[in-house]
Amino acid sequence: MLSKHHSIQRNQLEMIELNQLVPDHHLVRKIEASIDFSFIYDLVKDMYSPVGRPSIDPVILIKLTFIQYTFGIRSIRKTIEEVETNMAYRWFLGYGFYDTVTHFSTFSKNYERRFQDSDLFEQIYSRILKLAAEKKLISSEHVYIDCTHFKIRQQAHLGAAIYNKGY
Repeated sequence: MLSKHHSIQRNQLEMIELNQLVPDHHLVRKIEASIDFSFIYDLVKDMYSPVGRPSIDPVILIKLTFIQYTFGIRSIRKTIEEVETNMAYRWFLGYGFYDTVTHFSTFSKNYERRFQDSDLFEQIYSRILKLAAEKKLISSEHVYIDCTHFKIRQQAHLGAAIYNKGY
């Protein structure tokens, strides 16, 4: 029997924590529980002036790109749009319901001014990847190239090693 939902609750007022909207099994919870991003502050402290306007938290800037790469979002502009509506991403960044999300150009300018002429960005991501591997969040069992999934097998490793040695 066809039924219709007549009651629309879009304007319903609820008392809820942002924490309740992020499922326990969501990947951002696993990342947050496994990776301590606070090491970033020590790495970037010399890139910031002790005077002037307060900056965007550098951990948030890194977590934004982390969201972009992890969830396959095509641009930082689109990432910001996703953060504006995705409660799990807001939770991961430490944003509340009403916090204004950083404008995408803020990330671009920060990257351009602070990271462009240094290997700092690579240092941060290398450390994050190392921590993720230590916590078993990533493995080399599967590889994606141009969105094509390849399963890596020991025989393939052996074959590649033999081929590379010229046997």
